[in-house]
Amino acid sequence: MVSASAPRKGKSSLHYHLIGIGGSAMASLAGLLKAAGHTVTGSDQNVYPPMSTGLQQMGISYAEGYSPRNLSPRPDVVVVGNAISRGNPELEAVLVEKIRYTSAAVTIKEEFIWGRHSLAVAGTHGKTTTTSLLAWVLESAGLNPSFLIGGIAENFGTSYRLTDSKYFVIEADEYDTAYFDKGPKMWHYLPDTAIVNNIEFDHADIYRDEEAYKFAFARFINLVPKNGVVIAGWDSPLTRELAPKSFAPVESFAYSAADDKGNAPPPGQPHWHARDVRFTESGTTFRAFRSDDEWGKVETPLAGAFSVRNVLAVLAAAEAVGANRDGVREGLRTFLSVKRRMEVRGEIRGVAVIDDFAHHPTAVRETIDATRQKYSGRRIVAVFEPRSYTAQRKEFQDDYVRSFAGADEVILAGLFHPERYTKETAIDIPAMVSAISSSGKGARHLPDADAIVQDLSPRLTKGDVVLIMSNGGFGGIHQKLLDALGS
Repeated sequence: MVSASAPRKGKSSLHYHLIGIGGSAMASLAGLLKAAGHTVTGSDQNVYPPMSTGLQQMGISYAEGYSPRNLSPRPDVVVVGNAISRGNPELEAVLVEKIRYTSAAVTIKEEFIWGRHSLAVAGTHGKTTTTSLLAWVLESAGLNPSFLIGGIAENFGTSYRLTDSKYFVIEADEYDTAYFDKGPKMWHYLPDTAIVNNIEFDHADIYRDEEAYKFAFARFINLVPKNGVVIAGWDSPLTRELAPKSFAPVESFAYSAADDKGNAPPPGQPHWHARDVRFTESGTTFRAFRSDDEWGKVETPLAGAFSVRNVLAVLAAAEAVGANRDGVREGLRTFLSVKRRMEVRGEIRGVAVIDDFAHHPTAVRETIDATRQKYSGRRIVAVFEPRSYTAQRKEFQDDYVRSFAGADEVILAGLFHPERYTKETAIDIPAMVSAISSSGKGARHLPDADAIVQDLSPRLTKGDVVLIMSNGGFGGIHQKLLDALGS
């Protein structure tokens, strides 16, 4: 599970208190801090698996709800989660009492990244899977990396690990750092080997427009020292635009020298690309090339064109740090993915129920396409909960309609906290259902998980694949559907 090391030389043990400890990044940071020998406490509300169970397994207790009482005994440092804002009673007490406070990203940098080689994985899509794959590949190659991931890496059974290795693999999130630091978390991660999978406008709640979003990645690329490397996804026009401005060498990658539809390659031939790609229910195989030099054959249980891109990025990063190729190849073959990334939650009566975190229109489209490639010939029912800020914004509505083209049937749940939006700012779900239906496929709007399970479970037949997409708990729909199928 976790390979802990003693606190690093010259550092004493501290009492860290994490406000918002149940978030994926905060819970993982709590584990890292405990592994480094620190005392860790925290507080949160409405914590659900896998983070609630993860904290229990770490032996880290936390208070339910926020209160000044949670600050007794007085901690040395309070880490304020990026979901915590002014008015939170516990935060207000921290400010009044002048307790030292900081952000998660700064804590990670100060405690764990200085003095190590940082392999930071950024991009709008695919960060969690790519970070998990990179950590496992380096592990398989004998490099024993520390890591911090925004999800549970199934090969390790955890989202974090602290070792004595000089390598630290981290998911570099572009979301903001804290209420007092509105810059992205990834700016704090001192990247030496930086992967930028793709750039596509997201997080409309914190970025005013595409230019602001691009600037976040431009600065991230600018942080890489000249003896580092930027590994850039050449299928992404915005990444192609920004990567050449790097002071470090750039290693580019793309699905193929031409794209997967046989079109001409993007401007500037990518270094890393795939040939002879084959998708099956058991996974994907292809031959990996850097320019005209063949790296070798790749076998991976991952599915979809986006997974091929993720693998190519990891190959480039592994080569950049001199990882043993046989170990890398074995890591790719034995990778077990990440919880909530095309995770098969069960198959009952021949009906597969899949859980995925997709919430951006591009992620929805590519996840459906990957499911189609993996389960060729089977009927795919896409169930989507518009939950994230992006997922509920009017300007993304048409993109969502197009993103469901690869499904046979589409079910849309109601908005999450609809009171946060107006008729002018929120997506119009009935209009989306009408637009999807006009293409000849079944589409319907059902308000919540219970209504969806009640409607869908009697209609499912052997061979169907139910792909459930949400970046939240979605009312426990996965288990409810499996229970209904089982009964």
